[in-house]
Amino acid sequence: MQHWLMQFSQCFVAWQGWGTVGVTFAWVVTSILLVLGLVGSVIPVIPGHLIILAAAIIHGLMLGENSGLRWWSFLILIALLSISQILEIVSGAAGTKWFGGTKWGAWGAFVGGLVGMFFFPIGIILGPLIGCLLFEKCFATQENKAALSSGVGSVVGTVTGMLIKVAFGIVMIVWFVLDALEVV
Repeated sequence: MQHWLMQFSQCFVAWQGWGTVGVTFAWVVTSILLVLGLVGSVIPVIPGHLIILAAAIIHGLMLGENSGLRWWSFLILIALLSISQILEIVSGAAGTKWFGGTKWGAWGAFVGGLVGMFFFPIGIILGPLIGCLLFEKCFATQENKAALSSGVGSVVGTVTGMLIKVAFGIVMIVWFVLDALEVV
């Protein structure tokens, strides 16, 4: 029993952190996280861009200076993540306003989008539409045609926001890979 415990403690003392992890293993873990992050760019309940950022951080921790990542790349990834989240949050409301909706319609699209996330996948589209229609009819007392136009705008905005989110996820992954491979 003491022999096993001694071997275990020697292995633990000899371990010098993530820098000893093999390059192949590091890239496998990073690749899995990047794919999960890209999937999360499409599925709202998975924080895709945050997972992509985590992949970069974990990759840097596992390989240390051999990761090829520079400190400013993390700042670029954080900036891309932040811009993408802001654009996604306001996209449904912006679509509503673009199609002539009121501030109530924009709020309805926002609230409907939040509620719709829990009813994936159909809730992602129907949530902002229903929220916008309800708020336009109940609070802004809009006619059916104006409320419907505003609701269509919320759907267009939401879909545009999703496409922007996926595009930003791809840009984040490309930036990470180019920096890790020391191309940029």
